Amino acid sequence: MVLTLLFAVPALAAAYLLLAGRGLSAESARWVAGLAAGLALLIAVIVSVSRPSVDASWVPSLGLRWRFAVDGVSVPLVLLTAVIGLLVVLHSARELPDGGRPSTFLGSLLLVEAGALATFTAMDAILFFVSFEIVLVPMWVLISRFGDPHDAPARRDAGQRFILYTAVGSTLMLVGILLLVTTAGTSDLGQLATNAGRAIPANRQALIAALLVLGLAVKVPVFPLHTWLPPAHTTAPTAGSVVLASVLLKMGTYGLVRLPAATLPAGFAKVAPFLGIAGVIGIVWGGLVCLVERDLKRLIAYSSVAHMGFVALGLSTGTRTGLQAALFANIAHGVISALLFFVVGGLKARWGSVKLDIARPAIRETAPHLGFLLILGLAAGLGLPGLAGFWGEFLAMYAAWTGPTGHPALFRTLAVVAALGAAVAAAYQLRVARQVWVGDEVTDRSGAAEDARGTERAVITVLAVAIIGLGVLPGLLLSVTDPAVSFLLGGGR
Repeated sequence: MVLTLLFAVPALAAAYLLLAGRGLSAESARWVAGLAAGLALLIAVIVSVSRPSVDASWVPSLGLRWRFAVDGVSVPLVLLTAVIGLLVVLHSARELPDGGRPSTFLGSLLLVEAGALATFTAMDAILFFVSFEIVLVPMWVLISRFGDPHDAPARRDAGQRFILYTAVGSTLMLVGILLLVTTAGTSDLGQLATNAGRAIPANRQALIAALLVLGLAVKVPVFPLHTWLPPAHTTAPTAGSVVLASVLLKMGTYGLVRLPAATLPAGFAKVAPFLGIAGVIGIVWGGLVCLVERDLKRLIAYSSVAHMGFVALGLSTGTRTGLQAALFANIAHGVISALLFFVVGGLKARWGSVKLDIARPAIRETAPHLGFLLILGLAAGLGLPGLAGFWGEFLAMYAAWTGPTGHPALFRTLAVVAALGAAVAAAYQLRVARQVWVGDEVTDRSGAAEDARGTERAVITVLAVAIIGLGVLPGLLLSVTDPAVSFLLGGGR
């Protein structure tokens, strides 16, 4: 019961806000959403500790079951989603975008959270797909209705790209899931992982793995299927960008682990080199774009493409270290990107834009708390040791250099190119620090940013503590994921 409540609570609150919240004031809607998100976080903690499961008949005529559980792969993502869900609701006290009723905005956020929590706990392939698709419409609402109020065409374009790309990815993923289920004779993800595709012919494994990887690569996104992401991030409200980077992208990488990597290891091994190549190209491409990008929010979006490239590289190695690296980098990017989008969104609300070619006073002097947290996020993003971003990226390159038994020369080359991409990341992060944190010598101080206060400061401080904690004590996360990684790579044994 408690596992069903994990996603039922935010889903029911979202339904109330969307369907019956027309007359609610912004404050009342925020209270409803805050209570639901807080209760979901409490349940997430209970679920993470107790590790319950549920397995009941769902659609008997089709043999589908209501099957949910948590393990070391899903627990960190469940906690991340629940924390981010509460933080974006709390942040709405600082920034409530135009575009519709507050109840619609907050209800959409909660519905995204509910779908993500269901996705991360679903242990049935069909349930996984249904849960995954729940998030798409509310995310489209956040982008197209509550996005940049000054650029309606950009909102429409970003929303249309989001729906078009994700719909194509969903179609490929659904075909792959149906082929997998019908060939294996079960939709139970646990049983599929235990069987590890042994009864499926090699060519069929490769076909199914290719469909699943291609469909999920759109969701991650992996180069060159990433072009929907920068417009979505640039246009979306701050909360929408945070949820998109910290939750939705993680659903794609989680799907890669749970579906092709775990259930079809032999087929995935044939596709993995292409995933690794695409990931590394994304690392370099994203970094080069960031070197010349003039909009800070768009720059952070392109940096996400680069960071998710390290996740793809780690997964492609098919090794224990690589999978651990991917799972760690996944969580680290979720926390770092959330901090950066909160800070950059706050700056955009204060300045009206975050164009890097506009001369402004040094943020370290005018808004020291915002300035420090911006620098912390940038330092974590470039992989500075002692912060969350270091471990996932370093371990992914290490796994590529030492791990794969197949194509060793290729993966060593990918490791070298990824390291060069990390150097490019340092260059563009320092560029941002120079232009925003150091600022320009201007006599007009009207462009000075007001410092973070109250709820906004509390929200970004929580994320800053998480970035430092994961960087100093990586074992806290690695020890949680290690047993599940060993189970998956051992063919479910």
